[in-house]
Amino acid sequence: MAAKLLPVLKLATKVTIAGGALYVTYDSGLLGGSEQGSEVLGKAKAAIPPAVDEWVKYFGFELPAVPKMGFSPVEAWNSGVQSSISALSSGPTALGGYTNQGLQYLKDLTK
Repeated sequence: MAAKLLPVLKLATKVTIAGGALYVTYDSGLLGGSEQGSEVLGKAKAAIPPAVDEWVKYFGFELPAVPKMGFSPVEAWNSGVQSSISALSSGPTALGGYTNQGLQYLKDLTK
């Protein structure tokens, strides 16, 4: 009985954790527009350092300083997404052009 119940319990636990994470993400506004996302990011940047300091004091160890980044990951991510979507949107047109070139090449070969 316990051997059959354990996998079901494990699955239920995983689904509950995933559902809770999705609920918190949706409730905080991370799945909304870019304005909501920026607002939530600002709130997180304001809330995380005091929480980390509290945990450091509680556990009694020192964390290394956070390195400064010379670029914005958000801008890099957005440019990557834009490039991918641009390539996907121009794909059918490019494929049609390549098909026409291939057909023309085959016609030239058979002459």
